[in-house]
Amino acid sequence: MEFKFGGSEVNQRTVLGHPSGLFVLFFTEMWERFSYYGMRALLVLFLTASLLEEGWGWERSDALLLYGWYTSLVYVTPIIGGFIADKFLGYRNAVVLGALIMTLGHASMALEGFSNYFFYIGLLGLILGNGLFKPNISSMVGQLYKNQGKEKDAGYTIFYMGINAGSFLGILLCGYIGEKVGWHYGFGLAGIFMFLGMLQFYFAQKIFGNIGLSSEQVEEAKDSLIANIDKTDEAKVEEESPKVVRDRIIVISIFALFTVFFWWAFEQAGGSMTIFAADYTDRALVGSAATTFKIINSIIVVVPMLVVTWVLLQLFKQTFSKFPLSNVWLGLSFAIIWAIVLWMLNKEFSDNATEVPASWFSVLNSLFIILFAPLFSKIWESKLNPSGPVKFAIGLILLGVGFAVLSYGASGIPEGAKTASVSLMFLVFAYFFHTLGELCVSPVGLSYVSKLSPVKLVGMMFGIWFGANSIANLLGGVTGSYIDTISEEYGLSTFFLIFTIIPITAALILLLLNPMMKRKMHGIN
Repeated sequence: MEFKFGGSEVNQRTVLGHPSGLFVLFFTEMWERFSYYGMRALLVLFLTASLLEEGWGWERSDALLLYGWYTSLVYVTPIIGGFIADKFLGYRNAVVLGALIMTLGHASMALEGFSNYFFYIGLLGLILGNGLFKPNISSMVGQLYKNQGKEKDAGYTIFYMGINAGSFLGILLCGYIGEKVGWHYGFGLAGIFMFLGMLQFYFAQKIFGNIGLSSEQVEEAKDSLIANIDKTDEAKVEEESPKVVRDRIIVISIFALFTVFFWWAFEQAGGSMTIFAADYTDRALVGSAATTFKIINSIIVVVPMLVVTWVLLQLFKQTFSKFPLSNVWLGLSFAIIWAIVLWMLNKEFSDNATEVPASWFSVLNSLFIILFAPLFSKIWESKLNPSGPVKFAIGLILLGVGFAVLSYGASGIPEGAKTASVSLMFLVFAYFFHTLGELCVSPVGLSYVSKLSPVKLVGMMFGIWFGANSIANLLGGVTGSYIDTISEEYGLSTFFLIFTIIPITAALILLLLNPMMKRKMHGIN
């Protein structure tokens, strides 16, 4: 009997039309993103908080530089991690080991109060663990599908919804607890769910069959990895000429180049946009405004939680009988999350006034992705599906529009001002356009790397892809560190205008390259 999807017989049971294993990866990645974005939301705020606020009292420029180096290195190590998984560990072992190292990293950061060294050791653990985790779980998603078309694009978009469900919850809860209760508690909470995500994945591994095993493990099973997980890929190995392989790698390289422009601007979310939220946005709400915010905040917290919980229950129906322990750990993690969410909402409603946490605005990105990812998934499966380069160009244009909104919002701030009270709606609309742009770039990019990469180098190609993100994050951090210098001489509006002009210019160039790139894909759409 030939299976429709790669992996075991249990993996043929579908959730939302996709293999159950996709949602095992969905929730594993969700908790990893919870830990990463939860910590990232606090990093700059913690570093720039005064000593009286239990922060380190750093200058903005220094904090943004450390942020840039950290987020950059997080995307360098996947190059090595992809190679190690391809050659030695296998994807599954790499994911488990990476998750464990990241858990220890978060634990170390939670001990920062005892010594500053724990903080830096924790950052190092997150960087190394992410290198093993990130490229290899993305590689496994692609191997669940036996075709290289629209179904895989849709699968990556669903997977991307899981990524952003995790970042949504991480930013919301770690950010709230870090700012309102204590930085150490926020850092520690991120590690708890990384550990639970690792256990959920570890005890459900058999659902993937031979997907993600090392070559030695496959030989021990007296089976062929490629033959079992993807007959299409087997055909690729036999039929693809060196020219086809070379052309497709060129396309991946072009995508990687233009994704640098996207993430260079987009990653201002954790840097200069967080500073804009903290120091230039009117976040103090009283009376009816405070009540309205609390109601809206409750809705945007509870509704996504209900959606993701419903997905969880659908996975339980398909896999609980075969992988009960995995499901128990997953269920426990959600029980804890629900308890924290209800505690947070109750605490907020008990106060007459409220101050919107600066980290809260980053939640909007993840919220919009959860809401719009299913829509974009359907569009990519329809006749309206544009080519990859066109999707990327649209994403870059939308990103530029978001920064144009911020530039307009900051136009009334005097040059060199350290504080202001701009309406929070400018940030809301900026995150809205940025999110729509992200949905045109990031999940699509992951899918194209999976489809265009040589089969035996998928992990390494994902590593190189994330390496481009590394360059973007470092450049973003360095550029963001000039926020005070540029705003003092030209104004904060000009600072954000830079991030409008460059992405839109890159988009126009990419549209010109579209015909050439389509030819070099050699039939892959």
